[in-house]
Amino acid sequence: MKLSFLGAARQVTGSMYLLELEDDYRILIDCGSDMERSSSNGQTAPAVTHPGFFPFEASSINLVLLTHAHMDHSGNLPNLFREGYEGQILCTEPTFALTNVLLKDAASLNQKRINELNTSKKQRVKERQTQMQKDLFLDRQVRESMENVVPIGFNRKFKVAEGVDVTFIPAGHLLGAAHIVINVVENGEQKSICFSGDIGRKNYPLLVDPATVPSVDYLVCESTYGNRLHENMMSPEDALADIIQRTCIDIPGRLIIPSFSVGRTQALLYTLNRLYTERGFPPIRVFSDSPMAFESSKIYSQHIKMLSVEAREFFKENEALFDFQNFQFLESSKASKAVSNFAEPCIIISSSGMVQGGRVEYHVAENISNPYATILIIGYCAEGTLGWRLLNGQPTLTIKGEEHQVLANIEKIDVFSGHGDRNDLVNFVSMQSPETLKNIFLVHGEYESMESFKATLAEEGYPQVIIPKKGERFEL
Repeated sequence: MKLSFLGAARQVTGSMYLLELEDDYRILIDCGSDMERSSSNGQTAPAVTHPGFFPFEASSINLVLLTHAHMDHSGNLPNLFREGYEGQILCTEPTFALTNVLLKDAASLNQKRINELNTSKKQRVKERQTQMQKDLFLDRQVRESMENVVPIGFNRKFKVAEGVDVTFIPAGHLLGAAHIVINVVENGEQKSICFSGDIGRKNYPLLVDPATVPSVDYLVCESTYGNRLHENMMSPEDALADIIQRTCIDIPGRLIIPSFSVGRTQALLYTLNRLYTERGFPPIRVFSDSPMAFESSKIYSQHIKMLSVEAREFFKENEALFDFQNFQFLESSKASKAVSNFAEPCIIISSSGMVQGGRVEYHVAENISNPYATILIIGYCAEGTLGWRLLNGQPTLTIKGEEHQVLANIEKIDVFSGHGDRNDLVNFVSMQSPETLKNIFLVHGEYESMESFKATLAEEGYPQVIIPKKGERFEL
C-alpha cells in the first residue's frame, strides 16, 4: 500500500491524496482546488509528473472518496472527469447535494470569465482566454461529475473492491462531512488508514459533534488550528447577542457580516432564529444576500435527521430552522443594492467570508465610511484579502477602483469557525493508541501550525509524526 500527498501538503488548501493498493487499484481521497501560492517550506515538485492537469493519469484512478463539499476538497472533480476519469465518487448524501451547488456556482463564474475575455480584441487576452478554457471547467463537466456520485450512509462498511472496504464517520465541520476509514487486506495482512477530512468542533450550531474513530494503523490528520485555540469562549448565541445589542439596539446601526454561503451562513441564520425565538430580541430586519446560501439552506432543511439533537428539537417546536420574523433572502442583484436605502437598523449577511468577491464587496463599500455601521469578521481571512486588510486596521481601502475611508467599526469573533482548535485536534488523535498507531501524517495547515502541532503530539506521547512534502510517496 502506497500513499502519495498531492495537495494540502504544508499548506491549507488543495486536499488530494492517492492510495495505491495491490493489483494497481488506485483510490483518490478528495480532489480539491489549490487556492494558495506555492510556499518555500521545503516543498518539492510532485514525484510523478504528467502533462495533464494532475500529476497522474486521470483514467488510472479506480475510485474517488470525498470527505466533504468545500471547494478545497471537491473543486477539481470536474477537471478529473475532463482528463479522463470514468469511475465513481463516494460521499454522503448531503455532501453530494452541497458539492453540486458549489461546483455549479464555480462553473457559472468560469463561464463569465471566459465570456469577458471573448469580447476582447487584444491578442494577448485571446491567448489568455485559450489557456483559461483549458484550465477552467464548465457546467458540462459538473454534470458529468455529479452523475457519477454514489451516496453512502454514515457508519456503514461499504465494500469497494476485493479486500477493500470504506466507512464514512461523522466529522462535524459541515453538513455531511466525514472522516473516512479504509480497511485493506494485502497478502493476508490487514491494514487500516483514516483520513480526517476537516475536523469539526463540539456544540457547533446545527451540526453533530465529531464521532469516535476506531483504531487504525495510519492517520492522515488536518492541522488548520494546530498551533492555536479559539479566542472566544462564549457560546455562539451569547457572542452574537452581544454584538447585535451593541451595534443594532443600543445605537440604530447596521451590522454587515461577511460569511461563506455553505455552512457558515446556515449556522448564523439558525443562531439568529434562536435569539429572536427564545430570547425575545427585537425583530431587527435580517437580509441574507447570497443565492448560494438560499440553495444550501434548503439542503440543510432537507436533512433534518442528520443535524444535532438540539437543532432537531428546535425544528420540531418551530417548524423552521432559518425562517423567522423580519428575515428575507435577497435573490436578485437589484434587491441586493436596494438594501443600501434601508434606513432602519438591520443585519446583512453576504458572501464571501473573506470580503473578496461576491455581493459583500458592495455592502462593505456602501457602509465602510459610516461610523454607525459595524463589519463583523467571523472567520479566517487570507493575507491580502479585503477582510485581512480590515482586520489589520488599514485607514483606507480601495474597492472596485474606488478609495474609501474606513470609519465603520471592525470586529471579529471566531465562534462560528467550523474547524476544531488545537485541543479538538489532540482529542481526535488521542482516540488512537500510541503503541499501535504506526504513523500520523499532518496535512491541511500552514507549515508553522504543523510544526507546532507535531511538537504538541510528541508531548502527548505520539512521536511517530510526519509532515509530508507535496508529491512525497510513502510505503505503508
